[in-house]
Amino acid sequence: MNAVVSSFPDPQTLDVIDQLVGIAPGSALDRLRAQREQARTQAQQSYLALFAPAEPVAGHFEIADRFAVAAFVAGLHGQPEVARFYAEALAGQGVAKAIEAEVARGAAQGPYGRYPEGPLSVEDEAGPVYAVDAAQRAVLGERLSAGLAHAHLLVFHPRDASPAALQALLDAGWRTTEIVTLSQLVAFLAFQIRVVIGLRALATPSA
Repeated sequence: MNAVVSSFPDPQTLDVIDQLVGIAPGSALDRLRAQREQARTQAQQSYLALFAPAEPVAGHFEIADRFAVAAFVAGLHGQPEVARFYAEALAGQGVAKAIEAEVARGAAQGPYGRYPEGPLSVEDEAGPVYAVDAAQRAVLGERLSAGLAHAHLLVFHPRDASPAALQALLDAGWRTTEIVTLSQLVAFLAFQIRVVIGLRALATPSA
């Protein structure tokens, strides 16, 4: 993909979860998070490791592609505000529009998939198999399109993770270390989104 990261708030000085929730310094939520300062710091460091890694960066999983995948995953989780946060890093580029379109196409409920034959097979559930639309694939490129398909698999079809799914990434030019980072990114977004949802719930006055 030929996209680049646009102007973006300095993640070294601004806590990303605080930004996503709208936590003001000295507020009740700020004091609450301060009670778990280590957890707060580790969440921010995880973000930095994925989206602002120190040089040298292993592999060729471009930072712009990481933001694109993050916007896609947040959209799949039904969190448009989080998706916009990551998409803003791609502002003014066709990639952001392509990601928005693919979020709409990839929306589902889940989890889907099949367990190995046994007692859990009663929970097997078929679901849509996702692939990037041809028109958007031309914008995103084969490599990022394969990454989005794998992210969709991890979000909605975790039971269907398989050697064949990994091979599809390898065939699209992903290296093993990059696949690990992609999986870590999807897992981090799931964690980050749940923290944001929980903190927003705490910030909402009881009826």
